[in-house]
Amino acid sequence: MQDTTYNVLVLCTGNSARSILGEVLFNALGKGRFIAHSAGSKPAGRVNPFALELLQQHGHSIEGLRSKNWDEFAAAGAPQFDFIFTVCDNAAGETCPIWPGKPATAHWGIHDPAGVEGSDEDKRAAFKTAYSQLARRIQLFMSLPIEKLDKLALQQKLAEIGQIKD
Repeated sequence: MQDTTYNVLVLCTGNSARSILGEVLFNALGKGRFIAHSAGSKPAGRVNPFALELLQQHGHSIEGLRSKNWDEFAAAGAPQFDFIFTVCDNAAGETCPIWPGKPATAHWGIHDPAGVEGSDEDKRAAFKTAYSQLARRIQLFMSLPIEKLDKLALQQKLAEIGQIKD
């Protein structure tokens, strides 16, 4: 049985869709082993309604979900993160705050479902795809023997998971 709890931050520019899905999935699939938060460099100010709808359909609570600025997690008193994942290409290329404790980081680029144009069904399909891709990557990550990997090996595994084409 594993006693270590890991703090995770999922970053995206708008913090309205992919990073929110990642936050919820980490918390749900992690069952207390992972405590996740999400944030963005330029938060949209609201969570995308298609993300909220999808999360509810999968039985996840949406209570308390909000679009947050990543500065909130760089401030004094914020959790110290063990892992930070960027899920959009813009956030991966931006200058991030300095995170205390030198967390392991990886870029897990996911196509932006909020940017899909077309019918509501097209948008729902894009959100389902993003959700499935994130769930698969998070499950693979959670199956790693984190405690047994040195920092370099862990960093390599995180990068490999981000390259998986679902």
